[in-house]
Amino acid sequence: MKLILAIINKEDAQEVSHSLTKEKYSVTKLATQGGFLMSGNVTLIIGTEDEKVDHAIEIIKEHSKQRKEIVPSTATYGIGVTTSFPLEVTVGGATIFVLDVDRFEKA
Repeated sequence: MKLILAIINKEDAQEVSHSLTKEKYSVTKLATQGGFLMSGNVTLIIGTEDEKVDHAIEIIKEHSKQRKEIVPSTATYGIGVTTSFPLEVTVGGATIFVLDVDRFEKA
């Protein structure tokens, strides 16, 4: 048995979790926050059999696309002067971890 942790953008979360549930995967959703952009993410926790891992990852990738966004950024010049300027960053996609499960119990 495997445990899949998938960190995805909150905008993709509904579609990803719906698609996984439709394919009979059990999904737990946690609201999380990224450290770089401090924006909302969702971490999905999925427990599944070894042979279903690749299929679950395909579903996650299919519904969590990367995209470009403009975010405000500030620069400090060291002399008490700061300025704001837009910065283009890539958001979305998925960060996926697959872990071995030594024991699983449902009480």
